[in-house]
Amino acid sequence: MSGLALAAGISGLIGRVLAGAATAAGQDPMVWPVVAMALPAFLLLHVGALHRAFSGRGVPWWVLGGQVALTYLPMPLAGPAWAPMCGLLAGAVFMAAGLRRSPLLLAAACACGPALLVVPGHGSGVWAAAVPMVGVAEYALVSLAVRARRLAAEQSETVQRAVGLERRRFTRDLHDLVGHRLAVLVLKIELTQRLYDDGDQRVRDEIKELLDLARNLTGDVRSVAHGLRASSLETELSSARAVLESTGVRCQIKVTCRRLPAEATEVLAYVLREGVTNILRHTRARECAIQLVERDGLVRLSMTNDGVLPPYRRNRGETRSGGNGLPNLSERVSELGGWLDATTGQRGLFRLAVYFPRNL
Repeated sequence: MSGLALAAGISGLIGRVLAGAATAAGQDPMVWPVVAMALPAFLLLHVGALHRAFSGRGVPWWVLGGQVALTYLPMPLAGPAWAPMCGLLAGAVFMAAGLRRSPLLLAAACACGPALLVVPGHGSGVWAAAVPMVGVAEYALVSLAVRARRLAAEQSETVQRAVGLERRRFTRDLHDLVGHRLAVLVLKIELTQRLYDDGDQRVRDEIKELLDLARNLTGDVRSVAHGLRASSLETELSSARAVLESTGVRCQIKVTCRRLPAEATEVLAYVLREGVTNILRHTRARECAIQLVERDGLVRLSMTNDGVLPPYRRNRGETRSGGNGLPNLSERVSELGGWLDATTGQRGLFRLAVYFPRNL
């Protein structure tokens, strides 16, 4: 809108110059040649000044000097018809004053109109008063367009940042929540297949658990998509024990810290899921100890298991480097003001522990 208004204003001034030149040409045939040579040159310099102002760069001195020369030198020959061009000159000087923060340029812009009073053949003081107002109007339109452009750029950057954060949240939640369910589901399917091959009667119970896992997985995907991540720590502890013991891992749980804040409970639930997933995928564990304790205002959740495989005994397709699980957990715990510690000890022991202050 500012650009359209600016173009309309400049077109109106040009039309006024051409109309005045057509009227004065009957008395002085030199008016048209002067206008025909000076007008395109002036407009070229003025458009250059507008372009630099829109881009936030300063207007060069030679551009201002060229506009001053093309404004006042043709005036004795073109007569009063050329007076509207002083308005565009005032606008260019106002823009330069705003970009350079120069009081002298501001005073020069205000003087563009009164300077007409000393030009021979001007004949009227109307434009002497109108020129500063025209310059201020042009400067206001340019400033409005520049601010609108800057605001649009900042808004676009904000939107892109928000999209990036939402993509990060979705990816992290998808890995931490859905990945755990998928890992358990795959193990359950493999167990069911072995039981079926052996003719074991527990196949029916395993199929029922598979259906429950599939239903839970559907709910997890929905919660990730909508950002709904409410979790119950007791439910996650019971689920961790059930999943581990169903695969032959004896699980011991010790909890002495309860009634934690909701955000802490949410993070601890993710830690439990990731810890169970790592045990199922990367170890041949037989025992796992889970402890949630508080000491000196510091809450600690630790998961210790055996059966860690050396790198040369990993299953085909696994690599030494982990995935996104531990980095995601570290990021979540750091948001609580805590930290994560993952260490591998002797005899194939692995310990995953997170620490954070009780009072968040």
